[in-house]
Amino acid sequence: MKQEDTKQKILDKSLELFSTQGYDSVSVGEIAKAVGIKAPSLYNHFPGKQAIFDAIVESTVAQYEVDTGKIDIHVQNAKQDIPVFTEITEDALFEKVRQIFEYSLHNESISRFRRMMTIEQFRSPELAALYTRRYVERILDYHAGIFRALIASGEIRSEDPDALAMMYVAPVLTLIGVCDRQPERESECLEKLQKHVRLFFRMVHDGSRQRGEKQ
Repeated sequence: MKQEDTKQKILDKSLELFSTQGYDSVSVGEIAKAVGIKAPSLYNHFPGKQAIFDAIVESTVAQYEVDTGKIDIHVQNAKQDIPVFTEITEDALFEKVRQIFEYSLHNESISRFRRMMTIEQFRSPELAALYTRRYVERILDYHAGIFRALIASGEIRSEDPDALAMMYVAPVLTLIGVCDRQPERESECLEKLQKHVRLFFRMVHDGSRQRGEKQ
C-alpha cells in the first residue's frame, strides 16, 4: 500500500472509531489494527492520536467546502451566494435545502465527523468551542449575511437578520439530529423540512408572492 493510501486509511478508520466509541476510548493500537498495520508503523505517518484527530478536522472541513460549493453553498463567504438566493423561488429554495440536508446525512465522512464532534464536545472546552463554531455560529452568520442583503434590496421583509437566521436554521439542525439518532425517520423529517422551508419563505415574503409555486 502506498504511503498516501495508508495515511488516508488511518484517517478513515480513526474517524469511524472516534464517531462510534469517542476519542478517549480509542487507542493507537486499535487504529493500527483496524488499518491492518503495526502500531509502530502508524507513527511513520502521524506523531500521535491528537495529530490524527487534527488531520481529520482539517480534511473534513476541506471536503465539506468543496462538496457544498457545487450547490452554491459557501458557508465561509455569504456574499458569494447572495445572487443565488436573490429572487429564488420557493421550490428552488427547498431543493437547495434538501440537497444539503441529504448530503449531511449520507456523506459517510461528513456524517461520521458530525457524530464524532457531538460526542467530543463534552470532552474538552476547546472541542466544545469548535463544535459551536462549526455547527452553530458559522451557519447562523452565513444565513444572517444572506438575509441582511435580501432585506437591503427589498427582497424580503425587514426583520432582524440574526433572528431570521435562528428561525430558519434551528429546525434544520434539529431534524438532522433526529435523523442521526433515528435514521428510519428520514422521510418524516424531509416532509417536516419541506413544510418549514415553505412556511419560512412565505413568512419573509409577507405571503404576497408565490411566483408560480405549487400550493
